Amino acid sequence: MLVALTHIVSPLIEDCELTYVERERIDYDRAVAQHEAYCRALERCGAKVVKLTTNSALPDSCFVEDTAIVTKDLAVLTSMGTASRREEPSGMEKELGKYRDVERVQLPATIEGGDCLQTGKNVFVGVSCRTNREGVAELERLLKPRGYRVMPVEVKSCLHLKTACTFINDETLLANPRWIDLAPFKNYNVITIPEDEPWAANAVRVNGSVCIDAGSPKTAELVSRAHSHVETIDISEFRKAEGSLTCLSIVFKEK
Repeated sequence: MLVALTHIVSPLIEDCELTYVERERIDYDRAVAQHEAYCRALERCGAKVVKLTTNSALPDSCFVEDTAIVTKDLAVLTSMGTASRREEPSGMEKELGKYRDVERVQLPATIEGGDCLQTGKNVFVGVSCRTNREGVAELERLLKPRGYRVMPVEVKSCLHLKTACTFINDETLLANPRWIDLAPFKNYNVITIPEDEPWAANAVRVNGSVCIDAGSPKTAELVSRAHSHVETIDISEFRKAEGSLTCLSIVFKEK
């Protein structure tokens, strides 16, 4: 069964880190309602949703994806690229330890889960403002002995690799080519998102479903041509916090 680890929305979310977007007022109650709808959507798609509260005093804690990289047999606690978020991974260790052996990346290496895109034994890692070359090397050190291939990808003009691309199946990438170098993905089919929906390349795969941001109807239509079951989810309040769909969960197979 698939497990989806999530974290409740912090009351301090308006103090979140921002890099590429301007600060706007975030409606906390609406964000909470959208988060609940997100969790229900994951459940409809067949995931067992776990809602954590450990890091509630930390503004970005609902963006739980960044705290860890979970593979078939290992959970890697990340070393966050911004100081304000560096307490978050420790708050996840106990829960992740229920499912996997746990390792940790240490400074000066930095790496965040939003920069790690997996398909099979291939792990693409964004070199971004949050993940450095040392972080890529540390992840390779941990995963290569387990048979994984770790490949760096240059990220530009967006926060994470998964802001710019995600897989909707094992052969097909949904991508914004203006924000990443697509050369490492030459062996995959690529669906290019419309220019007027720049955030739409971030999608969540859950069992046989693909979840797309409700604010990206053109992309949802494109994906529906390649995939039989598409869910749309409204995350407009989390967009103000520079968040995307994948940011709000860590999805993996329960052993």
